[in-house]
Amino acid sequence: MKGNEKTNVMRVLNAKKKEYKSHSYTPDATMPGTQIAALLGEDPRLVYKTLVTQGKSGAYYVFVVPVEAELDLKKAAKAAGEKSISMIKQKELLPLTGYVHGGCSPIGMKKAFPTFLHADAADNEKIFVSAGKVGFQVELAPKDLMDVTGCKTADIV
Repeated sequence: MKGNEKTNVMRVLNAKKKEYKSHSYTPDATMPGTQIAALLGEDPRLVYKTLVTQGKSGAYYVFVVPVEAELDLKKAAKAAGEKSISMIKQKELLPLTGYVHGGCSPIGMKKAFPTFLHADAADNEKIFVSAGKVGFQVELAPKDLMDVTGCKTADIV
């Protein structure tokens, strides 16, 4: 961690008294998640990306999936109870969530959106998600992520 730098995600986790470890790497917003997993020395199946979508109804949804997996839009729509779902445009991300592309975390968004974590995450002792800033990740128990975000698990890849 660079100095004592704390991200909003870390402040939320501290406030909720959740255990986590923070990790940092030289930031590059274009870096694929599998490369981030390699920099962390972790199995890519434990490193998750946060995807923001919009349903046909106009509602927004957040999906947290392994970096090496693709979000299945049909399964995502079913999990959210929507007819269809599409990814939001990159330029909409910051005003909507408060996070930039490559640094989007399911924790501490401007507003709480219905959030879904890929079902396999619950099988792991720990997972990694963005700490809310490019170059920062937090390692935490999936149940703690679920407690903090109120997310549900679903088969979404």
